[in-house]
Amino acid sequence: MNKVAFHTFGCKLNYSETSTISRIFKKNGFKTTSIENKPDEVIINTCSVTENADKKCKDLIKKINKVSPKSNITVVGCYAQLKPKKISSFHGVNKVLGIKEKFEFKNYLSSKKKIIHQDIKETKDFNLSYSIGDRTRSFLKIQDGCNFSCSFCTIPMARGRSRSTGSEEVIIKIKELINEGSKEIVLSGINIGDFGIIERKRKEDFSTLIDKIEKINNKIRLRISSIEPNLLHDNIIKLIARSNKFVNHFHIPMQSGNDKILKLMSRKYDTNLYSEKIKKIKKEVKNSCIGADVIVGFPGESDKDFKKTLNFIKNLNLNYLHVFPYSERDNTRSKGLVDIVPRETKEKRSKILRSLSEKLKRNFYKKNIKKEHNVLFEKTKDKNYIYGFTENYVRVKVPYNKKLIGSIKKTYLYDIDSNSCVIGKIK
Repeated sequence: MNKVAFHTFGCKLNYSETSTISRIFKKNGFKTTSIENKPDEVIINTCSVTENADKKCKDLIKKINKVSPKSNITVVGCYAQLKPKKISSFHGVNKVLGIKEKFEFKNYLSSKKKIIHQDIKETKDFNLSYSIGDRTRSFLKIQDGCNFSCSFCTIPMARGRSRSTGSEEVIIKIKELINEGSKEIVLSGINIGDFGIIERKRKEDFSTLIDKIEKINNKIRLRISSIEPNLLHDNIIKLIARSNKFVNHFHIPMQSGNDKILKLMSRKYDTNLYSEKIKKIKKEVKNSCIGADVIVGFPGESDKDFKKTLNFIKNLNLNYLHVFPYSERDNTRSKGLVDIVPRETKEKRSKILRSLSEKLKRNFYKKNIKKEHNVLFEKTKDKNYIYGFTENYVRVKVPYNKKLIGSIKKTYLYDIDSNSCVIGKIK
C-alpha cells in the first residue's frame, strides 16, 4: 500500500482542507503516515500570511529531502497559489498545485507537469471541507475567499473572491458530523460573515444560516471561528445571545485601535464601530469571551499611534489578543508605504500587547472560577492532566482520565495555575 504524509501550516481552515485531502488519498488506497516513515508522497499545505510562514515551508522541504529523499513532494495552499514558480525551483519539489487543483490530486499525481495552477480570478468553485479528530471538535469550512482589499493582505490573491456553499449543504454536513461523534463544530472561513455568495451572486447571508442551524434538533455546540466587525450585525449578536447551540465566544479582528492606521490598512470600520460591537456583545451575551487580532508596526505607526491602540484596548472589555508584527508582502499596497517601523520596535510593541493579553485572559478566567461550566475534554499528551474548554473558551484541566476524552462534563472551576490554566473538578 502506498503511503502519504501531510503537513499543514497556518489557519484552522487549512487544517480542515488537509483533512479533506487526506480522505481523498485514503479512498485512493493510500495509508497516512509520518515524514519519518519515508512515505511515497508528502503533501505540504502552506500559508503565506507572513514572511515567516514562507520560510517554514522552505525549511520543511529541506528536512524532507534529508529524512526521506525518495518521497515525492507536492506543495499546495496559499503560498503555492502566490509563488508557484519560486516553489517549483526548490530542490525536491515534484509538484505545485493551485487553490482549485489541490482537491483534484488523483487527476495530477501521474502528470509530468510540475506546476498545475489556475489564475485565481477564474476560480468560482467552492469545496466544502472539514476536519474531525478524536470525535471531539470539528472544523467545518463554509466560506472561502474575500472581496475586501486590505492594503496588507495577500488572501484575495491567494484565495480569490468570496464564495460559499448553500445553507442546506451546511446543515447536512453538520448532521453528518454529529452522527460521526463530534461534540463541537467550529464554523470556519476566510471571511465567514460574508457567507452566502454562490457563483458570485448573493443568495443568502450568515444570519439566515445561524437561524437554520439553531433549528437542528440534535444536541451540539457551535462556535464561530472569526468574524469581521462590520459584518457582525446586531441580529447575529441577538441570535447568538438566545441560542441553545452557539457558544458565548467571539473572535473579532481589530488590527489597530487607531483610526489613522485603520485607514492606511483599508479596513472597513473605525474604532467607534469596533467599540460599539464589543459593548453590545457584553451587554447582550451573558459571560461572553471576546478575542481580537492586532497588527503592530504597520508602516506609519508612530509611538503615539501605538499608545493610542494600547489605550483603546485597555478601555475595551476584551479577554485575549492574538498579536502579529507587521510583515511586508509582495504585491500588497502597504508595501509601497513609507515610514517603515524597525524590527526591534515591532518586537517591543508585540511584547507589550502579549503581556496585556495575558492579563486580560487571567482576569477573565478569575471571573469564571467558583462556578460550574460545561467543559469539552480533548486528547492530550499530558499523562497527569486532561484539558478542555468551556463554552466561553476558558481552558480547564482536571486529573487525567482517558474516559473523559471527547465528553462534555459539568465541571466546578476553583483555581488558576501559574500557566493561566483553570483547575477544575468534575461534578
